[in-house]
Amino acid sequence: MDRGIATFTLDYGKCPPWLFERMVKLGREIVQILIAEYGPEEFIKRIADPVWFQSLGKVLAFDWNASGLTTILTAALKEAIRGAERDLGIFICGGKGKTSLKTPDEIKNWGNRLALSTNTTKSLAYNSKMAAKVDSSLIQDGFQIYHHAFFFTRKGSWTVIQQGMNTVKQTARRYHWHSADILDLVNEPHTAIQSQTKIKRVLDMTSHNSEQNRKISTELVTRSSYDALIKDIQILRKHSSSLSQMLKLQIGNPNAVNARGEHVAPEQLTLLNLENTEFHTHPAITEDFNKSKYLEKILHQLCETRPQSYEDLLSQPGVGPKTIRALSLVSEVIYGAAPSYEDPARYSFAHGGKDATPYPVDIRTYDNTIEILKKAVNKTKLPFSEKRDIVGRLDLKA
Repeated sequence: MDRGIATFTLDYGKCPPWLFERMVKLGREIVQILIAEYGPEEFIKRIADPVWFQSLGKVLAFDWNASGLTTILTAALKEAIRGAERDLGIFICGGKGKTSLKTPDEIKNWGNRLALSTNTTKSLAYNSKMAAKVDSSLIQDGFQIYHHAFFFTRKGSWTVIQQGMNTVKQTARRYHWHSADILDLVNEPHTAIQSQTKIKRVLDMTSHNSEQNRKISTELVTRSSYDALIKDIQILRKHSSSLSQMLKLQIGNPNAVNARGEHVAPEQLTLLNLENTEFHTHPAITEDFNKSKYLEKILHQLCETRPQSYEDLLSQPGVGPKTIRALSLVSEVIYGAAPSYEDPARYSFAHGGKDATPYPVDIRTYDNTIEILKKAVNKTKLPFSEKRDIVGRLDLKA
């Protein structure tokens, strides 16, 4: 068995109808067998495992390393269970492009049909929305989200599979979420972020290392006035050339002042110490926040609304990447709370990587994934020759 990391390039091709029909037919049998064997809760948990998801796509005959595996596999599974959702106990909403925008309506529709409580339905729709916002606004990695699929069960467990594209690097990146793995929607919520390419500088507001930056970002719109916030943002542009000198302050200096010229107590002083050569590449240099009327409108709304948490801030209408970036830079440059600029993408949190990143491959778990899929394939009603070919694909590429 050739055990390797699962990566994929951006694929602009279309899945031929004959292949999609075959994937739907085979997917229907495999899903039925897997749910009968392990139950709906375990099925959507496994879908959140990037290697398991990739393996299932390979079983259904799609290219192992193509970005289209994500979108086509999701569409095939959604079509495969159509009409049998109640019996199987799993429900799939959303998909690629414009279909992804229908996800909240599809969730609400299922909530009505299943007679779910209003709170349960609202919670599912909210989690779908927030997963999309986190991956498009809190992780600013240059990948534009174009696919959002939401899997859930009657008990309220859910999994999100999202994919983003980077047209410059010609690669795709997949974001996996599972409700059981999440303690906080804005603090390292992912089961995995699978990518072929690591980006050198990524604003990752979901990182634990961005906690102080998230806290100050929230305080900027809850404890200060709109006018004061706008002045902070204007500093980033008007004084960017001299900010590195202004920020060379040491903790414990009783006469220290921040970038606004205000005296700061020693115990409150956590400002940056940026060298000129480093600061020339900082995002604050190229941003021009003070000329964005829409940003000013959103910031004014936030100062009026006064969100009680960073999650609440992110959930507000109109809050997107630029708002998050503006508040993050003010928190960093003016108040010294640096966020994480490390790319959070990993090849697999579930099985590890061949280079031991984030940890060595868990061979027992990996082999178990393959054996589960082999067992499901062998229980289908397919001809022996087809079963042999599918199992062969798993042995060669899994």
